[in-house]
Amino acid sequence: MSIHRSIQKSFFYAFSGFKTAFTQEPNFRIHTAMGTAAIIVGYLVKLTPTEWLLLSFTISFVLILELFNTGLEALVDIVSPDKHPKAKIAKDVSAAAVLVAAAMSIIVGSILFIPKISI
Repeated sequence: MSIHRSIQKSFFYAFSGFKTAFTQEPNFRIHTAMGTAAIIVGYLVKLTPTEWLLLSFTISFVLILELFNTGLEALVDIVSPDKHPKAKIAKDVSAAAVLVAAAMSIIVGSILFIPKISI
């Protein structure tokens, strides 16, 4: 298999995963919508390049953790179809990581936007 074909397959699988998360995970859609809204507000308030970098990393971090959470939940469901305390811990801790990142994104958004929106 050529490198070109391998890269093409990798992108196919990545976009397939993104599509799955977007269509099957309401929280991923919510985080995507909130990130999109933050980008629009950032454009309207004319963020500096450094602020754009911070906003981009923050949005990406939340979405990446949500994708990992979705993947981990699917894997746990396969490995442990019956309820198991360790499976619950894995799912709960993964969800907590998303919650921490989402909370941090609210803090970052507040720091970036409130001074620019205040009258």
